[in-house]
Amino acid sequence: MIDRWIPPRRALSMYGRPSISEIRSTGVPKGRQAIATGVSPWFDSPGAISPGGAEEGTAPDFRPFGASRRHARLTRGSRRGLLTSAPSGLGGARRRNGRFASLALLLVTSAALAAEPPDLPKATKGEITPALRDATARGLKWLAEHQAPDGSYGRLSHYGPHVGLTGLAGLAFMSDGNVPGRGVYGENVDRCVSFILAHGSESGLLAAETSHGPMYGHGFATLFLAEVYGMSPDPDLRETVRKAIRLIVNSRNDEGGWRYYPVRNDADISVTVCQIMALRAARNSGVYVAKSVIDDAIEYVRKSQNPDGGFRYMLGNGSSEFARSAGGVAALQYGGVYGGDVIENGLAYLLRFTPPRDQSVSHYFYGHYYAAQAMFLAGDQYWRIWFPAVREELLAKQDPEGFWRGQAGNEYGTAMALIILQIPNRLLPIFQK
Repeated sequence: MIDRWIPPRRALSMYGRPSISEIRSTGVPKGRQAIATGVSPWFDSPGAISPGGAEEGTAPDFRPFGASRRHARLTRGSRRGLLTSAPSGLGGARRRNGRFASLALLLVTSAALAAEPPDLPKATKGEITPALRDATARGLKWLAEHQAPDGSYGRLSHYGPHVGLTGLAGLAFMSDGNVPGRGVYGENVDRCVSFILAHGSESGLLAAETSHGPMYGHGFATLFLAEVYGMSPDPDLRETVRKAIRLIVNSRNDEGGWRYYPVRNDADISVTVCQIMALRAARNSGVYVAKSVIDDAIEYVRKSQNPDGGFRYMLGNGSSEFARSAGGVAALQYGGVYGGDVIENGLAYLLRFTPPRDQSVSHYFYGHYYAAQAMFLAGDQYWRIWFPAVREELLAKQDPEGFWRGQAGNEYGTAMALIILQIPNRLLPIFQK
């Protein structure tokens, strides 16, 4: 995960992995490339841009995501006035016995869920409280004030300037309705884009020279650029997204997953989840992704599930943990898997970590970033239990100055908290089905 310290250059020499400069200049090392196979695009749609630049045709059974409509909604919407507030009737301070009774009912009724996508949660009066609006306003202000002159984030962490942290910050601003050239923080979004574009390469890798384990940062940065690309005709942005997706496709391993470096040696579920989200966002914006790539990635995630419903880090033996399990469920949903035992058991496992908890969880923000998305995509029954609880816990964790403390630094913690808390705004297309 991005909040996990990875020893820098020693890992490269120990395992023969290429340096950042080598990858940026030459791409995936020869002999390790994965060839994209299959001709049917993932979620066929008209005008999809293939990794090679060719235009794909319209499939007979095409059903649109509605991504362009949601992008237009985000572009038109002003930063303020989109939301209404009312006193919360669902506050996270609900009594534990009431919550567990609801969870028990949920587990009984979940067996009836169909494999078809459930309806997204409907907005409720108590979802966006005055306290939530105040917290996000202070958090966005703090994040904007701590953006580096070159547009980057990460200088307050041990990573240094980082495309992944910058991408997450950009998503936090966009979750509030800010887009390039529009909104109070539209300029901050522009600067995030400029920094990431400046650290692109002919190979497609998005990484600053300080990056360690660059596929995490590459995945988050590609996700952000793909969301922006859906609203921007900028040809430079289009080309960067296309190359970034090509790198992801060409670096998957034989198991269907990805690892810290764009080579095919092995894979883990955490990095794989990042790439699946980037692929989905790119696909929503019109970039071609072969169906076989997604099928293989989803199969990898499925094989990573343990009998308790959680997910292990790599194939083979391994215990379940909250953060990677949240990522596993969300990845399956973004891959089009919305029902069945793999989803129901995964959601049941995550519900065991419903806030508040006496024991802390590792990789807190990373886990809740994915868990909130998984619960949102699972529908009303899950969302109305999960969000009020995590909302109140995050509000209590906010520093008086407006930031949140994260394992990878305050910029990271603040960006992640803001993305989670602003899911009820329903503005980012990636959070839609």
